[in-house]
Amino acid sequence: MSHDHTHVREFFTTRAATWDSRFPDDGPAYEAAVRALGPRPGDAVLDAGCGTGRALPALRAAVGPAGTVLGADLTEAMLAEAVRAGRREAGALLLADAERLPLRTGRLDAVFAAGLVSHLADPVAGVREWARVVRPGGTLALFHPIGRAALAARQGRTVAPDDLRAEGPVTALLEAGGWRVRSYADEPERYLVLAVRTG
Repeated sequence: MSHDHTHVREFFTTRAATWDSRFPDDGPAYEAAVRALGPRPGDAVLDAGCGTGRALPALRAAVGPAGTVLGADLTEAMLAEAVRAGRREAGALLLADAERLPLRTGRLDAVFAAGLVSHLADPVAGVREWARVVRPGGTLALFHPIGRAALAARQGRTVAPDDLRAEGPVTALLEAGGWRVRSYADEPERYLVLAVRTG
């Protein structure tokens, strides 16, 4: 897929209305990934590239009523589906580029990013931007509800050894962007990288 923002918007706009129905069983995987990220009551968290907002209820449950939950996405149609699904009640929705967030430096405690890193125009700039908006010691989760091999099979392709989400490349990417990888899991039923903001 091209990393041009216009193409990304077109790709997701045409799929927004049916996105949740295509993946109806992903809820428990999102909940487990949010638990692994570990936001605490009162924390401020961002779902970067939130799409239809499937992680927002779990994030809200974790941070409680005193916490802040934000969902940012580049595609207006995906945010409209989040509203239709009632997920705006779990967090504020922002039409924003995940590589240029309208947030103060150090504003957040954690960032959750599901299926986003491979859609970034400049992955290093993206993870660096997430580091900018997270306080030192804050956390990041890169998540997908199925692993790389299962996703590649679903898309009719094979996993390339230099895939950005492979352990070596994603570790190098995150380190270049101000993160230290805490754990890496690429299993049939999930992909989850947890990292801590350095500095």
